[in-house]
Amino acid sequence: MNKIKKYLLKVRLKNVIACLSGSFILAFGLYNVHSFANVTEGGVLGATILLDHWLNISPALSGLIFNGFCYWLGWRNLGKKFILYSIIASIGFSFSYGILEQFPRLWPQLIHQPLLSSIVGALFVGIGVGLSVRAGGAPGGDDALAMALSQRFGFKLQTVYLFSDLIVLFCSLSYIPLDKIMYSLLTVILSGAIIQLMQNIEFKK
Repeated sequence: MNKIKKYLLKVRLKNVIACLSGSFILAFGLYNVHSFANVTEGGVLGATILLDHWLNISPALSGLIFNGFCYWLGWRNLGKKFILYSIIASIGFSFSYGILEQFPRLWPQLIHQPLLSSIVGALFVGIGVGLSVRAGGAPGGDDALAMALSQRFGFKLQTVYLFSDLIVLFCSLSYIPLDKIMYSLLTVILSGAIIQLMQNIEFKK
């Protein structure tokens, strides 16, 4: 019990706010753009969709396993504080998405504009994830994996995101037309660049 209090005292309010704000922005973008615009994802989400298509494995199960492994890897490399902020970010994402589901989508016309969907979706993902990652948390398994590999091997976050997403998108070509994959690739490249930019921006104290 004392250890829990010790870690809670180390949590910074501004980091908690950043994690929750980033989680809301991410949920907002996924709900209003990615969830219906026919632009797929890379990383863990794309992998769960791939397994569901070919092996009929529910994303609920595969996502739990993938995310669990990624968070375990992140904990080993980034410490217990990382897990604490990640829990806050994950809860914030789920809570935000649940609230957003109660409202109609803002831009249903994006389903007919895949290029615009890719760009707008990348902005929400990049800024949302970037805020959470900058605060020391990860709203999803992809982010935990990217942070862990970036710290351990010195790779840029943008490079790790792009590499992992490219693998999943390449495998997704087995059931998704090339033209749709290209829009998804654009989203992956842009969101990764924005996340890296968020990491490099110097804010005034």
